[in-house]
Amino acid sequence: MSGQSHRYAIVGTGSRASMYVRAIIERGDKTSLVALADTNPKRIAHHVRAVEDAGLPAPAAYAAADFDRLLAETAPQTVIVTSVDATHHEYVLAALAADCHVISEKPLTTTAEHAAQILEAEAASKGTVTVTFNYRYNPLHEKVAELLREGAIGEITSVGFDWLLDTRHGADYFRRWHREAEHSGGLLVHKSGHHFDLVNWWLDAAPVSAFAKGKLAFYGENGKTNGHDRGYERVHGSPQAADDPFALHMAENETLKTLYLDAEDQDGYIRDQSVFAPGITIYDDMMALVDYDSGVTLSYRLTAYSPWEGYRVHFNGTRGRLELLVVENDHVNPALKGPNGASIHGTHAAAEEGWYELTVHPFWTKPTKIDLGEYNRAGHGGGDARMLGVLFDGDTDPHARSATARDGVNALAAGLASNVSIATGQPVVVADLFKQ
Repeated sequence: MSGQSHRYAIVGTGSRASMYVRAIIERGDKTSLVALADTNPKRIAHHVRAVEDAGLPAPAAYAAADFDRLLAETAPQTVIVTSVDATHHEYVLAALAADCHVISEKPLTTTAEHAAQILEAEAASKGTVTVTFNYRYNPLHEKVAELLREGAIGEITSVGFDWLLDTRHGADYFRRWHREAEHSGGLLVHKSGHHFDLVNWWLDAAPVSAFAKGKLAFYGENGKTNGHDRGYERVHGSPQAADDPFALHMAENETLKTLYLDAEDQDGYIRDQSVFAPGITIYDDMMALVDYDSGVTLSYRLTAYSPWEGYRVHFNGTRGRLELLVVENDHVNPALKGPNGASIHGTHAAAEEGWYELTVHPFWTKPTKIDLGEYNRAGHGGGDARMLGVLFDGDTDPHARSATARDGVNALAAGLASNVSIATGQPVVVADLFKQ
């Protein structure tokens, strides 16, 4: 995007919006943030100050309910959607109706009905939809794609994928709005969408059916039986939370304090609920068997209460096997640390640092370990910076990492089918979800 400044608007001004606000500020000679919308004016004000502090014109502020007026009055060329997952479709559809381009955080939406509406709206619009699956841009994942496409293990027959969220990162989904399935679709939609998209991208295939199991095994009221519940509803103002490793101390972090604690009087949103408080309607332990249109099968598991963070993925093929093991206990977001540098997810930090092993095992010969050398792992394994380069700078995209609306729907499909399968106890055909 060169020449005249490209006009952006952002709807949803929680913590995830910060990455896009910074990206637009840093490219101020060719980008401009013309408007912000949210249900909470104090969160908007936080980002407005960031723009003003950079010496740039303040974006116009709108209530989320006035989004159509934002489009009419500020005429953005691209709308960035970082709102609560279940509301994504509202803004994507409105932006497309105004012929704007859309950059949407994953998941694209949380229902099959809304996914179909988005595809139809995009087809009728001059605008396009890009879904920000930043894990595609991780150099490790790019290397896996390259190896598979070069035929390093022949034709792929099956995939195994085991993702572990530790009790700092994983717990965070159970203290904020993600804990309610009506807002997030559950982790099989919100978090696993990343993982299903990676497999879809690696295989260049789409899921056709899923059979799944899921349960709330650790968080929620399980805390009373597993001994972790300290008996408080939220952290702020609760003496019992002072040394709780599951507590999020927002008052110790200026960004979280401004975005959430100081903004509670506007909408009543509580960001620091106890992860063992009642009201959780999502699972923390899930597994799924997914069939693909290419004939490949996927065995997938997500655990949200692990002592270490990372994942194992393996591919079986007609000429061997590829294995990737990643430990990323250094993942904890620096923005979620107190002034003394300690993690404010809790007082206990895991000991391991981040590392990986990528190995190709051909038949009849010794395995080969792949070393990518040193690279910047900050921000989803280095994915965020590379993704922003493609989105805002027009960087080349040799591995077809940019995800379309159709990619967003395919990533959503496996999670939706898995959720229905858990509820019914039966395998679910993806096409059946979209018949209505």
